[in-house]
Amino acid sequence: MEPLIKIKNLKTRFHTEDGVVKAVNGVSYKMARGEVLGVVGESGCGKSVHALSIMRLIQIPPGEIESGEIWFDGQELLKLSDKEMRQIRGRDIAMVFQDPMSSLNPVYTVGMQIMEALILHKNMNKKAARERAAELLSMVGIPEANKRLDNYPHQFSGGMRQRAMIAMALSCDPKLLIADEPTTALDVTIQAQIINLVIKLQEEMGMAVMWITHDLGIVAEMVHKINVMYAGFIIERGNVRDIFKKTRHPYTKGLLGSLPRIDEAPGTKLVSIAGLPPDLVNLPTGCPFYARCTYRQDRCRQEQPPLEETENSDHVVACWRWKEI
Repeated sequence: MEPLIKIKNLKTRFHTEDGVVKAVNGVSYKMARGEVLGVVGESGCGKSVHALSIMRLIQIPPGEIESGEIWFDGQELLKLSDKEMRQIRGRDIAMVFQDPMSSLNPVYTVGMQIMEALILHKNMNKKAARERAAELLSMVGIPEANKRLDNYPHQFSGGMRQRAMIAMALSCDPKLLIADEPTTALDVTIQAQIINLVIKLQEEMGMAVMWITHDLGIVAEMVHKINVMYAGFIIERGNVRDIFKKTRHPYTKGLLGSLPRIDEAPGTKLVSIAGLPPDLVNLPTGCPFYARCTYRQDRCRQEQPPLEETENSDHVVACWRWKEI
């Protein structure tokens, strides 16, 4: 079956006074219909920029998608006109952003903002759009949905704003939902509610979900596959079980070591990854993780490792020494 998304050698750049920031550096992967994919890595590793590139929301200038292909449902998104892309954005691919307060327009009611997508993409009249908007708010767990449609974003709590953003994203039954760290600004109990809500809606609607986060613990229970990103590269990719149980990259190992676990002995110390990520203006020639890696050798400094298959063809890693890890 043809994958829903097929990305080939995607490179995204930002032109700044300090030089060209190499934000995404040759990312390639496929995503099946109905698949839940976790994209993890530290802040600044290219997770969000790669997602914005899929949505064609990179601001030009200073940004540009330098090269690559993004195939979605049989269409090459980078070759579409702005008008054609606007038809896909919101209808077929929807995105939930990190901060719902800055994503919702403060001068329009929440109901009006959900109705807008329905009127634009589903050709509904205002009455039908309002009824559907109330259904959507109710579906994401907002009580008295009919009354809350007339509220403004500042009248919603943080968790409710995020639920409203999810309702807006799901309004046109998208084939792909991109969730960009949607629980970062929320407390842990609300985080759990939002995660459970997305899992439930994904199962009911059968849509694909891309969940972007810096926290591997969040994605452990909800995703099928994981892309681990570092300095704009995918450095490890595999099924969730392989990533957690058969970790092959030192960076992924470090990310997992920084998570508290309930099955560890009391007093077990968390591991930190020494050093800082590389400067994206002056990327090293070899492995981008070289300066922070405890497994490094001369070859790592001189040659960048390609993604290669491990014992499992679905599990790939970019490391010269993965067999020893």
